[in-house]
Amino acid sequence: MIATYQVRVSEAARFRALLDRHWMVLRDLGFVTDERSQLLRHTAESTYVEIFTWVEGGFGMAHEHPDVLSIWEQMDPCLEERDGRPKWDFPHYLRLDP
Repeated sequence: MIATYQVRVSEAARFRALLDRHWMVLRDLGFVTDERSQLLRHTAESTYVEIFTWVEGGFGMAHEHPDVLSIWEQMDPCLEERDGRPKWDFPHYLRLDP
């Protein structure tokens, strides 16, 4: 999973605290692998990228769990659409080994 978040500049600190909790909650619930998520921030704007790997079925379970939904609900007002891009985007990728 590569999640992209367009964060309001005024909400950056609040969002970062939520993002720090996000993967830990997913991991504690067994929805993602134990490999720690990677966090990136664009150097010129308040765009964050979170990279992690779902376990089989984790994506669906996360969308039904109140602890995860609570974090997502708190994240939403911290985000904004920007330059024609959605406030958050969740494309799914498969890892390919060389």
